[in-house]
Amino acid sequence: MSGAAATKGWSRQQMADRLVAEFQDGWIVNLGVGIPTLCSNTDLGNRDVIFHSENGVVGYGPVLPEGQEDLHLVNAGGQNVSLSPGAAIVHHADSFAIIRSGRIDATVMGAYETAANGDFANWKVAVNAKGGGIGGAMDLASCARRVFLLLEHTTRRGAPRLVMRCALPVTARRVVTLIATNYGLFEPKGEAFRAVELAPGIALDEARAATGAPLEA
Repeated sequence: MSGAAATKGWSRQQMADRLVAEFQDGWIVNLGVGIPTLCSNTDLGNRDVIFHSENGVVGYGPVLPEGQEDLHLVNAGGQNVSLSPGAAIVHHADSFAIIRSGRIDATVMGAYETAANGDFANWKVAVNAKGGGIGGAMDLASCARRVFLLLEHTTRRGAPRLVMRCALPVTARRVVTLIATNYGLFEPKGEAFRAVELAPGIALDEARAATGAPLEA
């Protein structure tokens, strides 16, 4: 999910930072692979947010630079991360028990596309060993209290990722709460998206032209 569109508006880290601003004190937040892993690098200030990873790390912090990492401690994307005070390492089954019991306040996932009605698509059947599989996305989308998405606004070829209806197989229907892209922060409203905030240098008309559904101010 990279390309020319990524040079406009927010960088990937800035996208993550803006979405993290929506996290509330005391939340347990699951971070998926890809751009969502950048959320743990954001300064939380005085908020106490517990980051959860599907592989069983509960309470982790930023990705560590080379030479400081613990090679046995990784997030869902396989990156070496730090542990926060009070962190726990649990069995994979226990990690999913946390998810399925409704204890996740928000999950942050990547997506190939998302629709104005709150549907999103973020999986495929991989034809090789490079990933892109289903993973725990369906459990998270069904059981988390909020579903946040982080993705670039368009594909490498300039096609919109925010669309009227998903053309790809849907991960979950009508669940998306907020979407952060390099163009800004958006909310699905059913038959349109609402621009909650636009990134610096992005005009509303430009965002509308890059969106495959009506975009309200």
